[in-house]
Amino acid sequence: MLNGKSIAVIVPCFNEEQQITRVLETMPAFVDLVVVVNDASTDATAAVVRQFMEADRAPFTPLARLVRQPGSGVYARAENLALEMERQAEQSLVPTEEVRLPTSRVVLLNHKRNGGRGAALANGYCYARAHRAACTATMDGDGQMDPGELESLCRPVIEARADYCKGNRFKHRSARRAIPRVRYLGNTGLSLLTKIATGYWRISDTQTGFTALSLEALENLDVHLMYPRYGSGNDLLQKLNIANFTITEVPITPHYAVGEQSKLKVSHVAPRLAGLLLRLFLQRLVKKYLVQTFHPLFLLYLFSLLAFLADIPLIIRFFYGYFVIGGPIWIAHLTLASILGIFSFQSLVFAMWFDINDNDRLYV
Repeated sequence: MLNGKSIAVIVPCFNEEQQITRVLETMPAFVDLVVVVNDASTDATAAVVRQFMEADRAPFTPLARLVRQPGSGVYARAENLALEMERQAEQSLVPTEEVRLPTSRVVLLNHKRNGGRGAALANGYCYARAHRAACTATMDGDGQMDPGELESLCRPVIEARADYCKGNRFKHRSARRAIPRVRYLGNTGLSLLTKIATGYWRISDTQTGFTALSLEALENLDVHLMYPRYGSGNDLLQKLNIANFTITEVPITPHYAVGEQSKLKVSHVAPRLAGLLLRLFLQRLVKKYLVQTFHPLFLLYLFSLLAFLADIPLIIRFFYGYFVIGGPIWIAHLTLASILGIFSFQSLVFAMWFDINDNDRLYV
């Protein structure tokens, strides 16, 4: 426990037989529950974790699983419906086999089929929520994240200063040298697009999997609907923003070349991730700024899009008529195209300005 609050750590892993033992061995003593979610690994990951659990004798405070029972009476209807929805949601998760020993704080959840990182996190989050962990952290099983930095990551959540805390590798003084250049540029670009998609404009490292989440936020999010593959962290950020949960960042040390092997294929992930970010952006605008609040920025974004779409055929016709056919320039035509372009750009700028100002309160 940390400050009297229970801590759970989710470790999603796929083919990490070489790295997972070091991650588990270096887990801080204040962690009460370690949920290793083995995403149908084809190597000996499950056997290695099981071997560690059998030899583990670290003292820990067991967390009991909360079994909620339906209430009775007219005033219990809403809670009973929520309980039914929660149970139905858990049925949509990837089926797992639970391995738990009374002498170890480590729990192994073996996926019966490969579901992706997001699917592994969803199972881990549901498990931690059922055991009422006050703070649930996530860290990968490849050894790139230092368990020694867990305390600084969890403290903003434990001390109720933020609902969600993310590690930020870019704040470390060696970031430019320690992070491979391709990854540095890729993460920077993805972070920029994620700012726009999720509304958390002040975060600068959106792709790290080193995070901590409060129990209150976990209970109010549909974690079973998380995007199952790479991009689940971006999806979670959008869900948090729509629910108006606060977020903060703490510096973490970037660790590379520690024996990890990247399983990310950029050619496969990039198109899916681009489509995901666009969908997250549109969903956020509709759910948060049309349905919830009907904020003017929704109209500004809409006007910007409509003006841009209306301007495209005018621009095409102008360039075709002048450069291809060689006809005269129609001043009225050019003026209308210019006005629509300026209106679209100004509406976009004002919409983003409103967006930044409205969400600035959620960053602490």
